[in-house]
Amino acid sequence: MKRVTIHTDGACSGNPGPGGWGAILRYDAGGKNYEREISGAERDTTNNRMELTAAIMALSLLTEACEVTLYSDSRYLVDGLSKGWAKSWRRKNWRKSDGKPALNTDLWERLLELCESHNVKLIWVKGHSDNEFNERCDVLAVNAYKRG
Repeated sequence: MKRVTIHTDGACSGNPGPGGWGAILRYDAGGKNYEREISGAERDTTNNRMELTAAIMALSLLTEACEVTLYSDSRYLVDGLSKGWAKSWRRKNWRKSDGKPALNTDLWERLLELCESHNVKLIWVKGHSDNEFNERCDVLAVNAYKRG
């Protein structure tokens, strides 16, 4: 199985407001290192939607089942998957434990589908703490919404 490292970040100017997402995919194939940067924007969104979108867009690029290590500074994303919250919400017809509706169910549904196709390990990183790849993803996300 191919091993891929993904770094993601989302950003929003206002919450909601214009937002962007950025991701970096890195992998080694035949002794050669590859790196790809992607980004995008939406006019009226939230930071959490951009965080989820970054992961979705990066995972969507994988054309075969991979071992993925995904780094994010979003507790919402990392905990939602690694602690099983999203799967629980889906089992409960997209309701949280308090009975209130879960948010961003369209994105969580797609993300869960993608994670079922890959072996995904999630790692939370502290945002804006001199992590080279997290900082680069933040620049990609901010530049995307400023352009968009």
